[in-house]
Amino acid sequence: MAYISPMLTNIVTAVKKASINLNRDFSEIERLQNSVKGSMDFTKIAFDKIQKGLKNELGKILPALPVVMVSEKVPQSGMFLILSGIEGLANFAHGNPEFAISAALMDGQTVLAGVVYNPARDELFFAEKGKGAFKEGFRSHERLRVAARQELDGALVAVRPTANDAELSAKIVNNTLRLCHDVRISGATALDLAYVAAGKLDGVIAPATMLASMAAGILLVKEAGGLVLDMEQEDTRTEDLPMVLNSGNLMAASFNLSQKIAKILK
Repeated sequence: MAYISPMLTNIVTAVKKASINLNRDFSEIERLQNSVKGSMDFTKIAFDKIQKGLKNELGKILPALPVVMVSEKVPQSGMFLILSGIEGLANFAHGNPEFAISAALMDGQTVLAGVVYNPARDELFFAEKGKGAFKEGFRSHERLRVAARQELDGALVAVRPTANDAELSAKIVNNTLRLCHDVRISGATALDLAYVAAGKLDGVIAPATMLASMAAGILLVKEAGGLVLDMEQEDTRTEDLPMVLNSGNLMAASFNLSQKIAKILK
């Protein structure tokens, strides 16, 4: 049985409450796909609205904690909440349901609690440090475990290309296709990490990822028995989370696959 602390309960409540309007906005976006300018303008309005809504809801429930949004400067110490209102914004703008709200409670460079919520599918994943990772259920919550797969040729690996380094992105995608069963490019790193935690994906490679997009998902993977590494880490047997959080060059997988997935970057 999952124990959810009052703090995490408050975060889940705020995320779900703020997402009510986002679901309405997504339905409108789906109807606006025949108007490119209309859908883009509406996406910006929806993004601003969910960012403000999340900040307001969490501010009501947890007024003592600073709330940091996706593009804001991140504190180096102390407790704070970090949020990504629409992780997978391009998908949202095109009426694609692969997007999520990501919220994490941080203490400096330690992730204490995290929530990843896809309102379009009503899928909510949550974790607390040392207490496991779970997917919300109607009667009971499902404990998450990373997949037991041990070989790359059967692995489904998600890649998040970056426009900052097209050559690196192409190399990662090509090597993943060559070495693995298949590659998935969803455009929503937070959801990819949640699916690794749930055993639906075997790994994630995401260079140049913002902290708000990965913090909650990192905790989900760790609490589900996975390993989170920096892409440039030489020792792939142990984690260096501060390195990952600072660089944003994220690689996540089960312990069995972590060293093998590192070969994709060679």
